[in-house]
Amino acid sequence: MRKSTPALTHFARHLRTSQTDAEKKLWQALRSRQFEGVKFKRQVPFPPYVVDFYCDEARLVIEVDGGQHSVETEADEQRTGFLERRSLRVIRFTNIDVLTNLEGVAWTILQVLKDRIRTTIPPSS
Repeated sequence: MRKSTPALTHFARHLRTSQTDAEKKLWQALRSRQFEGVKFKRQVPFPPYVVDFYCDEARLVIEVDGGQHSVETEADEQRTGFLERRSLRVIRFTNIDVLTNLEGVAWTILQVLKDRIRTTIPPSS
């Protein structure tokens, strides 16, 4: 069970209004159940962290990493370990991946969703 603090909830709201270009682009593909009919949320608190995107149905976390993450590998590993210990699957993409290869990013997400969700995902229309 995750219970957010008011400060973390406020921080998550702030992050929703200051997304990177890559986060905005990926959100446009994921929002409103338009991606394979599953619901994604953005900037979701998992104390003490806020994850970029989360699908509860698949217990899937998607992180979009900027350039700073190439030097913050230990912190990212700790964060991923924390989330995985809660039976969440974490997948990461770089900003460049999302901005230059959204189709490939979407394909990867779809493969993970198919693996994580027991029911058949209806094809997109």
